[in-house]
Amino acid sequence: MPDMLVKLYDLPPLMPALVAAARGGAMIRRAVSGDKRKTLAWVRAGFASWVAETKTAFSLSPVTCFIALREQTIVGFACYDATCPNFFGPTAVAEDQRGHGIGRALLLATLHAQREQGYAYAIIGGVGPAAYYRKAVGAVVLEGSTPGIYAKRKPV
Repeated sequence: MPDMLVKLYDLPPLMPALVAAARGGAMIRRAVSGDKRKTLAWVRAGFASWVAETKTAFSLSPVTCFIALREQTIVGFACYDATCPNFFGPTAVAEDQRGHGIGRALLLATLHAQREQGYAYAIIGGVGPAAYYRKAVGAVVLEGSTPGIYAKRKPV
């Protein structure tokens, strides 16, 4: 799976995505340290391979994890600077919550936060749904980026 590059200075506006998610009953916000236990439990239950990266997002200041809540229940998350600096991800939305704009709102909230931190570009690592990212934020495939940082590494 290739990496993709996103121009952060040319993002779609965030507010319409947040409004669309809210219309569907989900609120998107930056996580705070008090959300750590609940978020890690949610990630562990459905996406266990991303727990370490999510922990990293909670160790940074500000926390680099956004969560989607429906009636105070986590239904999605997105992180940045967790795998490597300037990387978007990991991210996921509960299967029964997909198709309501939650993933797009999380994506845009996270990418806008990266832009606010001073990044001009973001890397989406090891992309599965390339067409989704191309349509949502104009991401382009970085040729020759497979397997990229996700290659099996030799011990030091």
